[in-house]
Amino acid sequence: MELTRRGFLKLTGAVGTSSALGLDFKPVNAYAAELSKMNRIKSAKQYTTICAYCSCGCGLICSVDSLTGKIFNIEGDPEHPISEGSLCAKGAGFFDLTEANKHRLTKVRYRAPFSDRWEEKDWDWAFSRIARLVKDTRDKEFITTNEKGRLVNRTETIGHLGSSNIDNEECWLISQSVRAMGLVYIDHQARV
Repeated sequence: MELTRRGFLKLTGAVGTSSALGLDFKPVNAYAAELSKMNRIKSAKQYTTICAYCSCGCGLICSVDSLTGKIFNIEGDPEHPISEGSLCAKGAGFFDLTEANKHRLTKVRYRAPFSDRWEEKDWDWAFSRIARLVKDTRDKEFITTNEKGRLVNRTETIGHLGSSNIDNEECWLISQSVRAMGLVYIDHQARV
């Protein structure tokens, strides 16, 4: 749309009059913000990838800001032969796992037994504590034979609940490692 001098004068007069009358410009500002996002998407570098949550392999388009190098938008790829642009809830929420999510947890939060407050701990402390608790439990509670005398080598006092935010390969690796520790109570969120 081309704006002439006469059109510009009419537009500025209308804006001046409406602002003097106290009209609400929130919808106009929202529209302008949306235009800004669209311009950002147009100038961004777009990379195609696949969602790794399940074996479907749905297509994703990641828009990366050319100035900062950070992902600011993830959407379904309409040209992908499997998903044709549609995503499940996990794929649609992929953006929330990027560093752009300001609510993403970055530190370990620990609450001691019977405590009413959370403490921030570092990752080394958390990994050491988990390893110590697992070893102590296995040392005390490991079952080598069942009531019929058969060799079972298992731990029934530790369970593992997998996350729905891991891909197939990570799920397989975790499953094999917890089975190697003798765990039998293994479940996964994706099954639910």
